[in-house]
Amino acid sequence: MKTSRRTRTADKTARICRTRTAQQPSRIRRGRRWIARRRSALISSTLRGAAYATGAGIVSLGFYLIQQQI
Repeated sequence: MKTSRRTRTADKTARICRTRTAQQPSRIRRGRRWIARRRSALISSTLRGAAYATGAGIVSLGFYLIQQQI
């Protein structure tokens, strides 16, 4: 009986099994992992917030200048 190439290769390679340790990762490491997973969402929401703040600042400056003219 002929075995497939995939099966022969899988039989020869050693499997590496990681065991979970009882120690939890530190708070900083968990924070870094969280940021790495959500980096694009954080960047887009930061840019959106900056755009809203800039727009609000420009509008309020315009109203202030109009008020000074009156």
